[in-house]
Amino acid sequence: MKIAILGGGFTGLTASYYLAKKGHSVVLFEKEHVLGGLASGFKSENWDWVLERAYHHLFYSDSDILNFANEIGFNDIFFQEPETSSLYKEQNPTSLKLRGASNYRTIPVDTPQDFLRFPLLSIPEKLRSAAVLGFLKFSPYFSFYEKQTAEKFLQKTMGNNVWNILWQELFRKKFGKYAEKVVASFIWARINKRTKKLGYVKGGFQNFIDYIAEKNKELEVEIRRGTAVDEITKTAATFTTNGEHFDKVISTLPTPALTRITRDLFPQTYINRLQKLHYLHAINLILETDNPFLEKTYWLNICTKGLPFMVVVQHSNFIDKQYYGGKHITYVARYVDLNDKLIKMSKEEVLNYWLPELKKITNHKSQITNSFLFKGPFAQPIFDKEFVKNKPDFETPVKNFFIANLDMTYPYDRGTNYAVKLGREVSRLL
Repeated sequence: MKIAILGGGFTGLTASYYLAKKGHSVVLFEKEHVLGGLASGFKSENWDWVLERAYHHLFYSDSDILNFANEIGFNDIFFQEPETSSLYKEQNPTSLKLRGASNYRTIPVDTPQDFLRFPLLSIPEKLRSAAVLGFLKFSPYFSFYEKQTAEKFLQKTMGNNVWNILWQELFRKKFGKYAEKVVASFIWARINKRTKKLGYVKGGFQNFIDYIAEKNKELEVEIRRGTAVDEITKTAATFTTNGEHFDKVISTLPTPALTRITRDLFPQTYINRLQKLHYLHAINLILETDNPFLEKTYWLNICTKGLPFMVVVQHSNFIDKQYYGGKHITYVARYVDLNDKLIKMSKEEVLNYWLPELKKITNHKSQITNSFLFKGPFAQPIFDKEFVKNKPDFETPVKNFFIANLDMTYPYDRGTNYAVKLGREVSRLL
């Protein structure tokens, strides 16, 4: 069979690899000139390694991508234990923890011991919450998580004060106006999946992506970079796109992009269903500096109101600065609605907006030597009850047209591990 795969991220590349191994003729379309989708990278001229446009790491429990890497002979994934913390507004200015900050403190959240030492909750609250976290970590998935919001679940199991201090701002920073609508299955997946050991790829994730692409080429997969698919039609038993005929199609495109190019292919009722899904868009500001913004922390959750970003990721506290010309790399990021002012801002405007706030909470002596801005459309689906009812499945109403996109990682948050899993699973259906 001749199969078209739309999208050259981890899902598309994995699906094409397995389908080509079965003997199918595969053509992969990627509108960008660089493969990798949300995991793709770029390289400054003074760097040895490629850097992701959006922060990336693996969990030690990411068996799908690790097994795939082993299967195709890729051995350049390593694990470390960087420090993660959360930022809170300081209630007692005499106990400041951040050098140069006058109103904020960081609190480690790496281990159960860190949680038991957490200073903003009472001992009964910590014990109760620890029991719930243990249940989420080690219990299987239950359907009742989809029948209530994460807010109600956490308030009921941990208490209102724990919700207000630990969770409320995290959900608001990640999901915006939808925070109180997100179903409890999301928090189960986040706790269940998380590990202290985090993984990275030598040379950057693009190194792994390009390796998979080479394995595809060895199997005679035709990879067409810089080639967009604007429409798909179907006549008799074949699909047509870009003037070429295919027996089957797999789309790994974001659902809103898919509905645009299949407007004359899918039934309107199906299009309407998919259009009920909501998304936020990622804003990633990357700063190259002579000194780190954060002294030791890799990942800093922003758990306080008033700051205009969701997370500060000091990448060079995870991956040595030697690979980036001796400079420190920091991501500052958040998710926004399409109508948010950040969507239309230039790099300089975002930098001028965020930098004064960033200096309030970090090492303000860092001198910026370079900066980059990337915006990721449809990067965060909203896991509400409408999503649960209407999310796509592998099979569509049109025979031989399949979907395998990152909406289908639910209840888990999007990531390369599940992208690989989707690619393998959809290939088994053809």
